[in-house]
Amino acid sequence: MRLLPCGSTALLVELDDLDEVLGYYAALLAEPPDGVVDIVPAARTVMVVTDPERTDLVRLERFLRDTVPRRDRRASGELIEIPVVYDGADLEDVARLLGCDVPEVIRRHTADEWMVAFCGFAPGFGYLTGQSHWDVPRRESPRTKVPAGSVALAGEFSGVYPRESPGGWQLLGRTEVAVFDLHRDPAALLQPGRRVRFVDVGPR
Repeated sequence: MRLLPCGSTALLVELDDLDEVLGYYAALLAEPPDGVVDIVPAARTVMVVTDPERTDLVRLERFLRDTVPRRDRRASGELIEIPVVYDGADLEDVARLLGCDVPEVIRRHTADEWMVAFCGFAPGFGYLTGQSHWDVPRRESPRTKVPAGSVALAGEFSGVYPRESPGGWQLLGRTEVAVFDLHRDPAALLQPGRRVRFVDVGPR
């Protein structure tokens, strides 16, 4: 573990890998330090933001160094179901990469319980990790336009594109659920710690 200052009111905790990040993040959520106003996980870091009127970075550093990552890295946050039409352009490629047929890809994707590990890339884009092992490479040639609502895989992650954008993930299908909506509070549906289950709603 390495702690780095991040401005005058936050510390960045560098960890070895995503598993340690998830365990550390879960521990902080279970017993949040006094004076902390935000905890932001990423692939290998956790940023802890304070209210300077309630605590200071010296006190926070002592707390963070004593924090032990939880063994159960899976959060127990709210479960969100996302209906998906599995008609993605890359389904057959993903099946070939996984050594199975398309129905089996859909079965595996819907059977898994996913968790939002962290957010990034675009507002509302959650990087979801499953309980099963996934290792699907990105496309060799990214698309210049991926439609909003596209459900995709890349590496160990699944995700839902919140808006039309370029992207190199493997497309499995699409959902009508708005994962980012400025008229909703909070705007981002997929927040770290929330659990996600994809539901096959068949062709439309």
